[in-house]
Amino acid sequence: MNASTEIPEVGPRQPCPCGSGKRYKVCHGKHTRAAERTYVARPFAGLPGECDWVAMREIISAATAPLVLAGEHADRDVLACTLLPGAMPALVRDNGQVLLALQTVAGGGDASADLGHTLATALAAEPGSSVVPGPLPSDAPRLHDLLDLDAEFVVTVHDTFDFWIDPESETPAEARASLEEANEAVVPTARLDSVTGAYWCSLDDRDQVRWVLPHEEEPLLDALARLHAADADTLGEGTRLLGTFRTHGLLVPVWDLVEGTRAGDVEQPAAEFGARLDEALAETAPLSREQRRARAGLANRQVTIR
Repeated sequence: MNASTEIPEVGPRQPCPCGSGKRYKVCHGKHTRAAERTYVARPFAGLPGECDWVAMREIISAATAPLVLAGEHADRDVLACTLLPGAMPALVRDNGQVLLALQTVAGGGDASADLGHTLATALAAEPGSSVVPGPLPSDAPRLHDLLDLDAEFVVTVHDTFDFWIDPESETPAEARASLEEANEAVVPTARLDSVTGAYWCSLDDRDQVRWVLPHEEEPLLDALARLHAADADTLGEGTRLLGTFRTHGLLVPVWDLVEGTRAGDVEQPAAEFGARLDEALAETAPLSREQRRARAGLANRQVTIR
């Protein structure tokens, strides 16, 4: 078929009219669906706990959060998880509980739609099923369509992936071996109670705070620059703001801490920094030369994660 010829749309499982011999859904249908999807920079905006959704996607190794559904599925037991065995997108336990993994790879351009599609597939699956959703349809439900938007999103950070184990079912030896291997890779993490969206992490050679902030990027960078120029961007003596990374439309500043600092040690400094940040965000005066230099430094050290 001539390259300039318009390809008619057919059923997803039918042969593609272009003559490739492939099914339409994996040939020209794939490009049609991709064109229909819209990239969403902040896919979790509008959900309760947007910053914690982002943290579960990008920062925390092992965590869970119960989800409250709306509509016909309001009585279903659903647990959001960071990871599931074998990186599976979701599973349905024998008792009907759905486990939805947030740290899965999907290319729909809207993480809320990717996860909504997976959740909808899981809700229709039989108990005892591992869930692998099909291609993302253009009308896939978003999380926003399935969840009770008035319900609080409460994250529980775990030291291990033991939440994988179904207490009501026998766990095969192979699964336990996989669990032990996964547990060795868990990065010790704790959620700070004094502020929202901040997590202490203990890496191999350093302790850090990674803080997902809900503010728009430009005023937030201005505020961080004002604080840096005033030597007020630390979380206590000996700590250092390394820079920020951008993910799911939000900025995440990262601080190096003094070796051996525990989560409880940074609760008060984090709260004090939060107060200073609010004051800096409220300032409207143009940045000084030193503040502009600090802002440029922050921008140069910024990384985007998608």
